[in-house]
Amino acid sequence: MAPNTAVLARRAAAALASAVVIGAAAAPAAFADGSPSPAAPGLYGTGDPQYDGVFRQSLALMAQDATGVTPAPQAVDWLAGQQCADGGFAAYRADTRTACDPKAGEFTDATGAAVQALAAVGGRAPVVTKGLDWLKAHQNDDGGWGMTPGSPSDANSTAAAVGAFAAAGQDPAKAAAKSGRTPYDALIGLQNGCDKPEAERGGFAPNDLATAGGALGVLGKGYLVAPAAKGSDRPVRALECAGDESGKAKDAPAAAEAAAAQLAKKLEDGQGHLKSAMPGAGDAPDFGTTADAALALAAGGHLKAADLPLKWLQDSGNGAAAWAKGNPGRLAKLVLAAHAAGADPRAFGGADLVQQLNETGPKPEAAGQKKDEQTEKEKKDKDDKGGSGTLWIVGAFFVASVGAGFLISGRRKKQQ
Repeated sequence: MAPNTAVLARRAAAALASAVVIGAAAAPAAFADGSPSPAAPGLYGTGDPQYDGVFRQSLALMAQDATGVTPAPQAVDWLAGQQCADGGFAAYRADTRTACDPKAGEFTDATGAAVQALAAVGGRAPVVTKGLDWLKAHQNDDGGWGMTPGSPSDANSTAAAVGAFAAAGQDPAKAAAKSGRTPYDALIGLQNGCDKPEAERGGFAPNDLATAGGALGVLGKGYLVAPAAKGSDRPVRALECAGDESGKAKDAPAAAEAAAAQLAKKLEDGQGHLKSAMPGAGDAPDFGTTADAALALAAGGHLKAADLPLKWLQDSGNGAAAWAKGNPGRLAKLVLAAHAAGADPRAFGGADLVQQLNETGPKPEAAGQKKDEQTEKEKKDKDDKGGSGTLWIVGAFFVASVGAGFLISGRRKKQQ
């Protein structure tokens, strides 16, 4: 007997998680139907988007925004056009004229990622609002979200929703369920406490992927994280269990610290990387989750701990470049992790990840500048201002006034 719609939906969700978030080479054969779905113009990547179209497009747009790239309008249009009538997002809609299945065809992770991306690039307020309304309508009583409406809350889906509210400028702590419980309540409840073995404390079940996602979630942040100040670092601090009868972190900040400590310890034990949780993978490295861990650590200000996985990912001998080549979702993960940790994604292990990402889809409106190009421009500007006399002073005032006008105009456009 053929599986029912709900079963197929959950299989699709599992494929989305493994193929895109975890970073497997492709969706498992058990989830493929043998016929690639045709991608509409505007989508990044040439791979079958059936299970990851919305997610990889969202990551790509956020990575571009993080590096000063203005995405092509058709790329933004493609993502916004994937939204279902009720505000949610499916993993991918080959025909947007066909209605979504509100019970099983829409996913929290896809909706959360899409809202984050569209909020970042701007100009899509109605789509963002509808997406947030969908999330509010499908929040569980414990304050969290599952992969699909009605499914049990999990760390990754809850974190994706938290990131959506944060990206839209809303306090995730105020996104409470009817029960009064918040997303932070749900995440703390899902976190391993003092009743677990020491090696598991602070982590989120069932694996490192959940821990990396949960760590971002309790920080109240999404995938696009502003770089921490250079030279700053916050040492990780493990979950304190002495005299704690509850066995859980007392609040979101403590939960974030505990998750970061667990990730940092695993990365140290793994000499810079996390191992794949895929069945039969053995000791194979998990590039995607390693990048997620670096992002989460950087988001918490743990730059020294984040530097270890970043250096491992940049090492050409470890295979991260080959893993990400031509894949917009994977390239975007590396870009976002490098950006958050203050590294240069345009010179990541000798590769320009931003250029590689831009080449997987429609040409951006503006491609931004490399750091060395910016430095050269700043040097030239400084040299140009090195002259003397009345003519230079008059010219400087003119340039300054014109520059201020452009700056104000640019900010207004960004806000729109």
